[in-house]
Amino acid sequence: RTYAWVANRDTPLSDSVGTLKISKGNLVIFDHSNIPIWSTKTIGDVRSPIVAELLDTGNLVLRYSNKNSREFLWQSFDFPTDTLLPEMKLGWDRKTGLNRLLRSYESSNDPTSGSFSYKLEIGAYSEFFMLADNSPVYRSGPWNGIQFIGMPEMRKSDYVVYNFTESDEEVSFTFQMTNQNTYSRLTLNHEGEFARFTWIPTSSQWSLSWSSPKDQCDVYDLCGPYSYCDINTSPNCNCIQGFVPKYPEWKLIDGAGGCVRRIPLDCRKDRFLPLKQTKLPDTKTVIVDRKIGRKDCKKRCLKNCNCTAYANTDIGGRGCVMWIGE
Repeated sequence: RTYAWVANRDTPLSDSVGTLKISKGNLVIFDHSNIPIWSTKTIGDVRSPIVAELLDTGNLVLRYSNKNSREFLWQSFDFPTDTLLPEMKLGWDRKTGLNRLLRSYESSNDPTSGSFSYKLEIGAYSEFFMLADNSPVYRSGPWNGIQFIGMPEMRKSDYVVYNFTESDEEVSFTFQMTNQNTYSRLTLNHEGEFARFTWIPTSSQWSLSWSSPKDQCDVYDLCGPYSYCDINTSPNCNCIQGFVPKYPEWKLIDGAGGCVRRIPLDCRKDRFLPLKQTKLPDTKTVIVDRKIGRKDCKKRCLKNCNCTAYANTDIGGRGCVMWIGE
């Protein structure tokens, strides 16, 4: 039995007596003393008949009972627990300010909000972060038109399609199954693992398709500025060409100090070094122009001494993102 959603995860009933019903236009849970402990808090016309309906997608909705009405007063898909089902969205509704995020269980059998959250940080170049008690421990890298660049496991398959939408109305991620008979879910567990599971009918169990973070190099900011992490080297942290460890003990103890330039930057003479098969750096301090291509991006970065790196925003060669500072 797999629980995909919990209504009152942080306000549990004190005993086994409780009631779920529609009251004054809302779906409400009452305890044994008939005191409301959880409510949908919707604002609708209480004079109109309202029904709660569980859709085939797994979305629990509150709507007017008019059969033709597909406008929901409230839906559970807007308030995820620890699981993302097909057609659910993660991310921001810019019209309402709603941020849909995943939060782990406290433990494997306790649905109380746990330490880990997985949410979309929006900015010039949005990406997902996993937080442990509000401190970043992992990031997906930005969307490159096909997948999040730091998640190669999220590659195309015959039965799942990933979508990332960025518009004036929303910035969101969702996925859909191409075969209605195939069931899959994305889950953030209490140990800080974001994983996709697929249901195997023949064995009647969930099979792990992939998980993130996948190794030590996925740890957020493990190696510090101007360095890269390679799981196949020992130690894992390495300075990029033209840089040396900031501290002598860097390679032996702690890579967080990062690297510094071997020779001071000369804006007029220095040029760029291509880095391949690398997750793009943290995107908190970037400038993005989606209208220009790679050549113009390079020219613009060369003219700005504060610009330290550039890349395409799209795997097809379109768009320009420039990093400012470290």
